[in-house]
Amino acid sequence: MIRTATDADNDLVRELWHAFNVEIADAPWRDDDEEDFAPEISFLADDAGLVSLSREGTRHFFVVVLYVRPEARGTGVALDLMRAAAEHARAQGADVLELDVMEDNPRARRFYERIGFSTVHRRVAAPVSALLDVAEGGPTHGAVHVQTDDAEAVQRNAAKVLHAEPEVTLGSGWVRVEAAPDKLRNLARELSFTSGVSVALSVEDGAIVRYVLFDRGSMVDEYASVPEFHGELPPGDVIALGANPTVVARLTNADPARVRAVARTAASPAELPPAEDLYRQIADVFGVEVD
Repeated sequence: MIRTATDADNDLVRELWHAFNVEIADAPWRDDDEEDFAPEISFLADDAGLVSLSREGTRHFFVVVLYVRPEARGTGVALDLMRAAAEHARAQGADVLELDVMEDNPRARRFYERIGFSTVHRRVAAPVSALLDVAEGGPTHGAVHVQTDDAEAVQRNAAKVLHAEPEVTLGSGWVRVEAAPDKLRNLARELSFTSGVSVALSVEDGAIVRYVLFDRGSMVDEYASVPEFHGELPPGDVIALGANPTVVARLTNADPARVRAVARTAASPAELPPAEDLYRQIADVFGVEVD
């Protein structure tokens, strides 16, 4: 049975509010606001659940908390409490309820969606250090890796493209050629004409990893870890910048499952390993050396 909380229920209301805060932790960077709890009205389901409201505008109330003890969940208590909240709002001349729900609480999100709530805006957060790193721009660097053991031939051909003697390192089945970041793509393409398969692998702005794979002068695959890092792209272009494990496996003998697992894309660098780590992981998948 749902009832309006009175002053005599203050201890119970506080207990349920505390239980909610223990179970549904707030973001770790926020100050503890448990003592700031001061809703306009609360409703109780005996001692099993609580909903508290505060008026925020002429047309809407804000649901400060909805909490049901674990042992009472799945019995309809949450819905009964929300119905009481809605009836109160309507009686006060309001026609909308708003609330916050944590992204990592899928059960709560599904419940609210089921009873008619929908997202009207999103609050997002980012570490200040990450924003400063992006704003200031990190290092851009990389190399071209040519699938051959003939380091001398690669050096000769690279010198023709760069009009300078490049630093060349022989690895295991690949030759690495050092070049300025803005020269990597063209160098990889030109070297693939004579050597067959080459890849330009790089870190851009200290934030994203890119590779461009060539076979005999044709670009056959391009990957960027954060496709829209430099700006919004058409959906087809975003998809195209995902790794193609089948092509990579065919040309480099890489394990396609590892390509798929490591060369992932995301909307933000924060969703992936640090760029330098990802750079080395992808190099390892290809079997090339970056140090």
